[in-house]
Amino acid sequence: MSEDIKKGLMGVTVDETEISKVMPEINSLTYRGYAAQDLCANCKFEEVAFLILNGELPNRKKLKDFEKQEKKDRDLSKNLIDAIKKIPKKAHPMDVARTAVSIMGLEDKETKDNSSKANMRKVMRIFAKTPVALAAFYRIRKGKKIIPPKKTLSFSENFFHMCFGKVPNKEIVKAFDVSLILYAEHSFNVSTFTARTITSSLSDIHGAITGAIASLKGPLHGGANEEVMHMMRKIKKPENAYKWINKALDNKSVVMGFGHRVYKSGDSRVPTMREYFGKVAKIKKDKKFEKIYNTVEKVMIERKNIHPNVDYPTGPTYHLMGFDTDFFTPIFVISRITGWSAHIFEQYASNKLIRPLASYKGSKHRKVVHLKNR
Repeated sequence: MSEDIKKGLMGVTVDETEISKVMPEINSLTYRGYAAQDLCANCKFEEVAFLILNGELPNRKKLKDFEKQEKKDRDLSKNLIDAIKKIPKKAHPMDVARTAVSIMGLEDKETKDNSSKANMRKVMRIFAKTPVALAAFYRIRKGKKIIPPKKTLSFSENFFHMCFGKVPNKEIVKAFDVSLILYAEHSFNVSTFTARTITSSLSDIHGAITGAIASLKGPLHGGANEEVMHMMRKIKKPENAYKWINKALDNKSVVMGFGHRVYKSGDSRVPTMREYFGKVAKIKKDKKFEKIYNTVEKVMIERKNIHPNVDYPTGPTYHLMGFDTDFFTPIFVISRITGWSAHIFEQYASNKLIRPLASYKGSKHRKVVHLKNR
């Protein structure tokens, strides 16, 4: 009798979590019980980051303290800045993010302390410094001077400031905030499971987040938003979209930004992100990608009954905001650090070494023949 193998652990429940769930009764992704779209409508990203890490939404005082700590922790060491300057300009920013977090682990005096209080302090430092490190590389590779963080600006405002030297209007900042909220957490996805697996060996939090970043880089996970933009560039013009997508489907090509293992009737994050994609397109007076979006989406649903996932509207939104395509997934990172960290906390609190089995399909027992007789 053959063993019941679950490729990709599909359908396997491996642990319990209190952090997030796609609740079928409301067809929505929820964080700590709150629907993600409700959080987008009523909160800024810092509030949601606090919620994910601490379990409850903050009051005014707790939010003020959280924001104060995040701003205090933003500054990079000279050693880290020098290391970023030495990274090849053609390096993928995800590799820069991974390297930066590793160096933070080398520098952090509490790296070996896995107590809950020390881990929270370390997470706050990783959360605050990673966007600064990425923005520094964004500038360096363009031959521009690094712009240091500005402590009077919010998390999202500061990222724009460090990348571009200016903060856009409030609608665009809100759209960016919304994207961070929607990307912040999504249960036992591949990068989160990577982080929890590393944590299960009682490794340190920097190592777990570094592993998660490496996992997120892949195009079947976080890299999908970049692939969406590459696809839209190939299409070039709205009038080409119908022919292009039909040809892609006829050739059985993979169309990135569509489908999701968890959602059966469409990703619940899409309507909110689609709304803000439209708002950014209107502000930028650029409807080209929105028209391509609509045509490709229509054909995918009609021919394959496959709906978009959140990467589909997010890719062109980041493009219209001015970000380079290979920076889309690193933006995902600066948000998902919150979700990864919350899962790492859970794993430490109730740990069991993750060690699944495999069904062996290799050669039967063989005797070794000496080299001279082979």
